Amino acid sequence: MSLVKNFNEYRELMNEKILAQGNLNMKRFWALDTSTYQAGALDVKTKEMLGLISSMVLRCDDCIRYHLGKCKEQGVTTEELFEVFSIANLVGGSIVIPHTRRAVEYWEELGTLTK
Repeated sequence: MSLVKNFNEYRELMNEKILAQGNLNMKRFWALDTSTYQAGALDVKTKEMLGLISSMVLRCDDCIRYHLGKCKEQGVTTEELFEVFSIANLVGGSIVIPHTRRAVEYWEELGTLTK
């Protein structure tokens, strides 16, 4: 589980360093991000899948990994995940395929890949 462990440790360390600077705009942005993904008209699971699609289309591997972890926490199944991948590839085009490969590798490392 080194991919997952390394990503989570690095993310936590760097977020602490960034927020420790006390920049009000950065803190507000972090708070907005946190509140946006809370349950509302859409449930958290749906929001995380939407976040994953957006991250794939924007080709942000860190964001993809983050949302994959959140999708796992929300009980997203492998079947649901591959529908998310289908939408991301349709919207983003073939340039999203390498990110799909890395996403599958990360999902597998999260211990959730099923056939």
